[in-house]
Amino acid sequence: TITPWWSSWVWPLARIYPIHLPRETRTRRALLICNTEFEHLSPRKGAEVDVKDCTMGTILSPEMAMVMKDFAGHKDHLTSDSTFLVFMSHGHRTGLCGTKSRDETTDILSLDTIYENFNNKHCEALIGKPKVVVIQSCRGDNVGLALVSNSTIPEMPALSSDSMNTAMLQGEKIRKIHLESDFATLYSSTPVFWRSPVTGSLFIQRLVEQFRNHAFNSDLQELFRKVQRSFENFPQQLPTQERTTMLRKFYLFPGH
Repeated sequence: TITPWWSSWVWPLARIYPIHLPRETRTRRALLICNTEFEHLSPRKGAEVDVKDCTMGTILSPEMAMVMKDFAGHKDHLTSDSTFLVFMSHGHRTGLCGTKSRDETTDILSLDTIYENFNNKHCEALIGKPKVVVIQSCRGDNVGLALVSNSTIPEMPALSSDSMNTAMLQGEKIRKIHLESDFATLYSSTPVFWRSPVTGSLFIQRLVEQFRNHAFNSDLQELFRKVQRSFENFPQQLPTQERTTMLRKFYLFPGH
């Protein structure tokens, strides 16, 4: 049996998110929301370093939700191949703090709201396209480290990558798709994170470093793992990948 020469290329390419349009006609858009000043919480000193080239503001959680809704409806997503959503604020386990937040129940943007605005029902222009979510926020006051004996060998959890196939309705033009797919999320920490008022957050520093050094040869989730591994010997903080529903590999291909 002779294997066609193209077979070794077609199958790997099917595992990669496609780029259908040339760079000149692509209209990639990203959303960054950064809260720095709060009425009842301490200012996030150093946050301006993380986004020094971006416009920052003080936004209430209802306003954040409205900004996301408007962005999800942007016509440029039709001619884009992906989007980035970056959120920086104080936070609790219940979500991200708006500027009038007092505690985990007042002026909080639920994380579910982010995914609801950009899922396949409410943002059809991004169906089948990578939606990358980066969250720089704490999740409460608990310390993110534990003391263990040197003789303790942690048991590694088993990984699962079960997926479901899209089903077609016979004889109809309507098809069933996943409500929420093609998301990849990197959260700055499990319960806490570290930020310097001079150099900014350690998470953003290492995220930028890995993207600059490895985006040309690593897919997005491998870049996220590199960020996580950079915290391996820093037990006070560990970024997490969560609510990730990427069905293919996503390469940024900077400069192309």
